[in-house]
Amino acid sequence: MVVLLFSLDTESAAAQNMLLEAESAVSSEHTVTILGQRVPYRATAGTLPVLNEDGKVLASLFYVFYERTDVRDKSRRPLVFSFNGGPGSASVWMHIGYTGPRFLNIDDEGFPVQPYGVAENPHSILDVADIVFIDPVNTGFSRILSADAERSQFFGVNADINYLAAWIDLFVSRHDRWRSPKYLKGESYGTTRVAGLARRLQSAHWMYLNGVILVSPTEMGLNPPAMEPRSEILKLPYYAATAWYHGQLEPALQQQDLYDILPVVEVFTINEYLPAVAMGGFLDEERRTEIAAQVARFSGIDAQHILNHNLTIPTPFFWKELLRHEGLTVGRLDSRYRGIDRMDAGDRYDHDPALTSWNHSFTPAINYYLREVLGYRTDLRYNIFGPVHPWDRSNDSTGDDLRRAMGENPFLHVMIQAGYYDGATDYFSAKYAMWNMDRSGKVRDRLRFEGYRSGHMMYLRQEDLATSNQHIREFIRDSISEPGEPARY
Repeated sequence: MVVLLFSLDTESAAAQNMLLEAESAVSSEHTVTILGQRVPYRATAGTLPVLNEDGKVLASLFYVFYERTDVRDKSRRPLVFSFNGGPGSASVWMHIGYTGPRFLNIDDEGFPVQPYGVAENPHSILDVADIVFIDPVNTGFSRILSADAERSQFFGVNADINYLAAWIDLFVSRHDRWRSPKYLKGESYGTTRVAGLARRLQSAHWMYLNGVILVSPTEMGLNPPAMEPRSEILKLPYYAATAWYHGQLEPALQQQDLYDILPVVEVFTINEYLPAVAMGGFLDEERRTEIAAQVARFSGIDAQHILNHNLTIPTPFFWKELLRHEGLTVGRLDSRYRGIDRMDAGDRYDHDPALTSWNHSFTPAINYYLREVLGYRTDLRYNIFGPVHPWDRSNDSTGDDLRRAMGENPFLHVMIQAGYYDGATDYFSAKYAMWNMDRSGKVRDRLRFEGYRSGHMMYLRQEDLATSNQHIREFIRDSISEPGEPARY
């Protein structure tokens, strides 16, 4: 049964009813074994309102809160707020696929299996931190409630940040967690979200964080000086990783380990490839041929195709071309996944085999888990992807906002996690964005990068699930100051 929480004073019965509709919660007690230790916890699935400046309800956000129950001192207990991306994606992916105490049924490489469902997650970070998984408006069970609410109040880079910061403030106050060390974790577009939230929480809510975790990050509004095709050039290390995985590199490269190849490709990309393409049509013909040959060697794509594309490789073409001779395509979000099209001709695939595979396994698992295991009963559809368009992307300064937040807060640390086979938000572009977020190098000691032999959702591969969660544990440990330590430079 869903239990309604208390309401606030309202001006009318209609407003009171809307507030009651916006708030719900159902709690249950559980245990999970993490790294061999039995951890008791309380799971609360519910909704809290989004309020305007006058305290009137605009929307209701669905969340699931996991709180370890054998911890008495919450002042030293970390609290992690977790978001996925899209925009328009629910928090389901990292909820039952990464850090939560239950993990969906898939094979060791991340492919769907039946029966659908969940099991204990032995790598969850619940042993070291409490976690809140949040579904932004129109995702999951979150919905706009007020007829007066404008879509523009929710669906845009800055609108999204503003209302979510206020919601986090409300959640922290309701649960008496102002003293806890706080963290934001976002994946894909969620990295844009949490980068902006870090600054917004500090500047408008005076809530200071210990850490921000960027999983498969976007460029976060950063525009380092370069040329138009920069994004395609920076993908060359990802192309090399994918070609290596599928055995498409020349024998001299193929026999090496991935970790031996990638540093070589990265150096070539920065020192030779970027400058060559920057010359555009004025690049010497002999040098153009040399660059095309080297890009072909690292990418597994014929040099003539690279010349035909003016030395770059469009990602849709790469996903279609790499295994065309085998009648297969490779995935965008995770290029380990192979797909089939109705015909081998063309410049782009029919579908992303990675995303369709994940939708296959996550959708039944999250519906089963929330409704039957946690007992949250509602007739609403759980929106894995929700209607949030048009999305206002103007004035995106989130990367610089994160840099400013780090400058203002000596305690704030940032970690990037990225998969080598992610073709949507590739790992080397994430590195490049990290390098350019603070060109002074003054916060370099508080930035950390970790890469994994998987894709956009690197945690779906069991080996990387263990490693990536352990990296979060280390990050939390290293970013919590000693008692009494002052925040100063």
